[in-house]
Amino acid sequence: MANLTSKELTGLEDQLKQEENLTKKYRMYAYHCTDSQLKAKCEQMSSVHQNHYNSLLNLLG
Repeated sequence: MANLTSKELTGLEDQLKQEENLTKKYRMYAYHCTDSQLKAKCEQMSSVHQNHYNSLLNLLG
C-alpha cells in the first residue's frame, strides 16, 4: 500500500470512529428492541458497520 498523507490518515481515523459508533448504536438499538423484525434489522446493520470497520482497519495494517 502506498504511503498515506496526513489528511488521508485523519479521514480514515474519522471513518473508523463513525463505523465504530454506528456498530455500537445499532447493537444498542437491537438490545432494546421488542419487535423481532426490527431487532433483526438492527443486528444486521450492526454487522454491516462492523464489517466496514474491519475493512478499513485492514487497509491500515
